[in-house]
Amino acid sequence: MPPTDGKRLLEPLKTISREQTFPVNILEDQNVSNDAEVHMHEADLWCCVEGEVTFIVDGKLKDPIAKVLQDGSVDSRELHAKEIIDGNTIVLHSGDWLWIPAGQPHQHICKGTARLLIIKIPNAPMAS
Repeated sequence: MPPTDGKRLLEPLKTISREQTFPVNILEDQNVSNDAEVHMHEADLWCCVEGEVTFIVDGKLKDPIAKVLQDGSVDSRELHAKEIIDGNTIVLHSGDWLWIPAGQPHQHICKGTARLLIIKIPNAPMAS
């Protein structure tokens, strides 16, 4: 299937993720600027499989709001915003990896087409 503007999950992992909680996905972005976000409960490990994608990391979310779940409840472990203030720009090309620890603001922007592998890694509780 040819790329279309926006972002979408690709098979076969899309079906697996829909049927069960699965921490790995393949994402295709085409001419898209995704919202900025912070995950307090998990880290992201990104790999640019094909194309080029720009990430903005660190900094601070501008006017963050908590994620609203499908049932209407609020998940305060995940925040979203339209942009990041004072972030750092990192450009990934095919074969590049990016580690985003839990609690770090991040956003990715794609002009053209990029295919990305994302692995979600649960944040381990800190020992006291």
